[in-house]
Amino acid sequence: MRNGLWKSTVVLFLVLAVFAAGSACSKKQTVKSDDAIGTETHLQTPADQEPGVAVRQADPGVAVTQEKASLFADARFDFDKYDLTPQGKDAARAVANYMLKNPKARVLIEGHADIRGTAEYNMALGERRATSVKNYLISLGVPEASLSTISFGKERPLDPGLTEEAHARNRRAHFVVK
Repeated sequence: MRNGLWKSTVVLFLVLAVFAAGSACSKKQTVKSDDAIGTETHLQTPADQEPGVAVRQADPGVAVTQEKASLFADARFDFDKYDLTPQGKDAARAVANYMLKNPKARVLIEGHADIRGTAEYNMALGERRATSVKNYLISLGVPEASLSTISFGKERPLDPGLTEEAHARNRRAHFVVK
């Protein structure tokens, strides 16, 4: 009898642990909006929606990850490319100006891709995009030691949509000041 009680207790504990882990996944998440620098869009359940807060829902089955807010606009890229566009160069110049005025600042450059292509391909493409921006910043006089890169490939979409506009928003280099 003691053995059966012990097994029941363990099963109950495991069920409660799985339930607790599942409910933790339903918390608010924040995603950087590409509309304006410094504004954020909050993903909320209808029960905790606040008046006046913009709500953007993720597509079913797609997790939109939390992205650290940036002082700078993202550098955008064309499909399957890692060379900087004129808009990307403008975004990078703003980062360079900041870095040159704040020599102790450190910036992490996150490379991102849209969902098309394999995970491996997009991880490499994100790395090439981050490195392209890093090299451009160095050419503008930013010390290499103050820059670092990481690739998220297609794993952290800014916009989970399947439209060309959503894909374009996800092809980017994101700047995080450390």
